[in-house]
Amino acid sequence: MRRYRPFVSVCASMAFALFVSVVGCQSPRTDESTSASRGAVARGAAAAAESAARPTLPETPRDGIVDTIHGVEVPDPYRWLEDRDSPEVKAWVDAQNAYTRAMLDAPAWRATLTDQVRRYYDVTINGAPSVHGRRYFSYRREGLKNHAILYVRDGDWKAEPKLLLDPNTFSETGTVALDWMYPSPDGSMIAYGKSAAGSEMSTLYLRETATGREPPESIPYTRFGSVAWEPDGRGFYYTRYPAPGTVAAGDENYYRKVFYHRLGTQWEGDPCIYGEGRPKEEINSVGSSSDHRYLFVSRQTIWTKNDLFFKDMQSGAPLTTLCEGLEAQTGADVWDGMMYLLTSLDAPRYRVCKTPVDEPNPANWKEIVPQQDGVIQRMAIIDGKLVLTILEKVCSRIMVYSTEGEFLDEIELPTLGSVSGVNGDPREPNVFFSFESFAYPPTVFRYDLREKKLEILDQLNLGKDLSAYETKQVWYSSRDGTQVPMFIVHKKGLPLNGANPTLLYGYGGFNISLTPSFRASRYVWLDRGGVYAVPNIRGGGEFGQDWHHGGRLGNKQNVFDDFIAAGEWLVANGYTQPSKLAIMGGSNGGLLTGAVTVQRPDLFGAVVCAVPLLDMIRYPNFQIARLWMQEYGDPEKPDEFAWLLKYSPYHNVRPGTKYPAILFKTAASDTRVDPIHAWKTAAQIQACNVGERPVLLRTDFDAGHGAGKPLSKRIEEEVDDFVFLMAQTGMSEQ
Repeated sequence: MRRYRPFVSVCASMAFALFVSVVGCQSPRTDESTSASRGAVARGAAAAAESAARPTLPETPRDGIVDTIHGVEVPDPYRWLEDRDSPEVKAWVDAQNAYTRAMLDAPAWRATLTDQVRRYYDVTINGAPSVHGRRYFSYRREGLKNHAILYVRDGDWKAEPKLLLDPNTFSETGTVALDWMYPSPDGSMIAYGKSAAGSEMSTLYLRETATGREPPESIPYTRFGSVAWEPDGRGFYYTRYPAPGTVAAGDENYYRKVFYHRLGTQWEGDPCIYGEGRPKEEINSVGSSSDHRYLFVSRQTIWTKNDLFFKDMQSGAPLTTLCEGLEAQTGADVWDGMMYLLTSLDAPRYRVCKTPVDEPNPANWKEIVPQQDGVIQRMAIIDGKLVLTILEKVCSRIMVYSTEGEFLDEIELPTLGSVSGVNGDPREPNVFFSFESFAYPPTVFRYDLREKKLEILDQLNLGKDLSAYETKQVWYSSRDGTQVPMFIVHKKGLPLNGANPTLLYGYGGFNISLTPSFRASRYVWLDRGGVYAVPNIRGGGEFGQDWHHGGRLGNKQNVFDDFIAAGEWLVANGYTQPSKLAIMGGSNGGLLTGAVTVQRPDLFGAVVCAVPLLDMIRYPNFQIARLWMQEYGDPEKPDEFAWLLKYSPYHNVRPGTKYPAILFKTAASDTRVDPIHAWKTAAQIQACNVGERPVLLRTDFDAGHGAGKPLSKRIEEEVDDFVFLMAQTGMSEQ
């Protein structure tokens, strides 16, 4: 939490061999284009959807807009839906929501399903503690409360926890969330951010841990905040976006700079430490070293590399360049006068290097832990040792090395799964971490580095026999022959008769890895004979930088090919059949599901496409999407426009096609991916679909991209997902 780590996208969470011409889809009902007719049609559709005994699909007018881009005609028949504030668009969204609710609320067994999902969430889950001085901070989600509560233990990790911050008190509806939290070096104060309606537009607040008192000062525009406290806790460095009106409209989402704040002063006078005159797309972040003495500033415009600067906060020295212009991601820490670097420089799966603080030039870096078979994901200095988290064959290992690079120990984990939150004090032997797997509940462990003893501090009790389920990892061939791994989870004894409803989940982007995870509500699906599968497709970070590069920019089609091949493998090996094969993904995973749906509509029976990016020609025009051009490409460049157009889901919908059932999900407060992507593509597929399966659009007006969503909304949304998936795959409702 207080250490600098290589920047990782939270987006928290994207061609045919021959060029395919873009075809606009004629609406089967109307081609009206004036705003008056749109409003009348949308209002009429809303009334019809609310009153009819059977839901009627809302009518959607088309525009005749055709752009010529790099000499190619690109129809955009639903651009009018980009005017989010118009009464016509609002009426259309309301009509779509009414149609969707009529479909999803109809099953008589929905109430029983809701009770089952709620019971799975009505448990207590604890997170691993993080150590700051002699204080131990941890989160606990209690039963059906909307948000996890922050607790602190004073003096000892075994002490009784004291409630420090309860986000459930922020609002009556639970729609105001705790976004992030950074304790001071001694843990006596925290800086935290909160935002409303899932917007992630944080305001920074302060709170004393001993008294719970909050100083009157606060700092706005601290979205995705990062904070690095001074050693004495009297001030901190932080990142902030510009205030509206100080930059061009829309640029408030860019120009993130580093400032310094002294406690007790007004934020408006905070000096800018870094970022003035830099490109607006640059992402700047701050962190501090384990000895609390050094500030690190990272800047990047591309997800595969960053520049890194540092300064001695005690001496008042200016920022010094640590690395700049390298084709690598690098994070750093300092302990006992030496700097330790976790870097992908000359090592796509990362390695650890060491250098004196006063000799930071990469030419002086000495490799102490070479690149491994797996990916070195995290480095922590605990008890004067290097504790490394390594992802090998998509499962976690924890390895311990001396600061000279000598292997000392491996912390044996209970099964194949995922580790998170590895934390400890640089002077103490306790390593705290969380572990989970598909059928192993979230568990908090403590490992003593000196006694080499592992103990469970807390474990989720679901009241269920998890030994009745099995997980296997298989490898299959993608279109180009690349071997791709996939996890498959189901009840033991599952017959491979091709008749099992199967849910295939994917992401494939931004160097993000999908590792084994536990989700209690998933048993609603598994207990009804369902199969859950997660392929580790290219674009992610499961096998290092090379795996990521294999699925970005001009290689993006590899991502879709990998996912399609996973579905084909499940059918060929008797797990399911196309009519019972469902797919799900969100954000970049929404692009994934959208792309494979238009490329292979025959392969899938149902699709859940959440907060998706789907119009790949106009995507940089909305929200923070210019930050993603290094992942997807720039449509203003002819060669990149060509590959984007080949797979852009919105532009590759074809008239006269039988599409699978689709549930598009988006949110009005999403400040990452604009809801217009889901709106336009839903309208396009509804107009072009000649199949009988429904194409639904669900827009939430009190939620954002997903972060900070209250539990009540998560349960409601998951029930919608299960109702849709169960109905469309023929799963028993019992």
